[in-house]
Amino acid sequence: MIRFILVAATVIMFLILSIPVIIFEWLTGKKDRRQRDVQSLAVVQWIFKILLKMAGVSITVKGRDNIPEDRAVLYVGNHRSYFDILVGYVTVPGLMGFVAKKEMEKIPLLSTWMKYVNCLFLDRKNLKEGLKTILTGIDQVKQGVSVWIFPEGTRNREESPLDLMPFKEGSLKIAEKSGCPVIPVAITGTAEVFERQFPRMLPSQVTIEFGKPFYTKELEPEFRKFPGAYVENQIKAMLEAELISQGKISDRA
Repeated sequence: MIRFILVAATVIMFLILSIPVIIFEWLTGKKDRRQRDVQSLAVVQWIFKILLKMAGVSITVKGRDNIPEDRAVLYVGNHRSYFDILVGYVTVPGLMGFVAKKEMEKIPLLSTWMKYVNCLFLDRKNLKEGLKTILTGIDQVKQGVSVWIFPEGTRNREESPLDLMPFKEGSLKIAEKSGCPVIPVAITGTAEVFERQFPRMLPSQVTIEFGKPFYTKELEPEFRKFPGAYVENQIKAMLEAELISQGKISDRA
């Protein structure tokens, strides 16, 4: 409970005390949008590292060499915790923004920082507005800023990490229309930090693995029609291999 209070208080203090920084970044963005994005990302990564340390999170990164250094990508990951976002931001190279639910845009100060680190807000109830978000994501990728999506649509509360919710096929439109590579991402251990025993926070070993990139247009015809299902299977296989290596499940073979 003490960890939760400490982390929550730190978030609130950061948001309030960062108001002058927000103003400075806004002024920077008027002259140089990319410079603002780079500076804002550095600030967000700094506070996220502090929060992760407070929460007792240790991170193991696998497959980072699978991420291309010369272009933006679409990260596609499983989603079990708010901490997935913190872990994502402190482990990927370059500029990147998450696709978040529209409701997050209503939170003062937090939504401003989210915009400064290239987050996109998706209205899941309005098809027309959702399409606009996808188009913005396509343009963002073309400008060299990666996008991270959670095709399950919301945090998965299933007991087993292998019980993924069906991936929404439309979630990969950004990759299909922009031609960028897709990076499957498998995260384990984040739900154990917070969601499993809310409101307590417990130390956890988190593993994030970046799979081999692929292009939707290069998939076999049967997979090209359902890229969401394809990447879901890729992530599920990565999760299973990681859980076997941790001794949490047995090798089915």
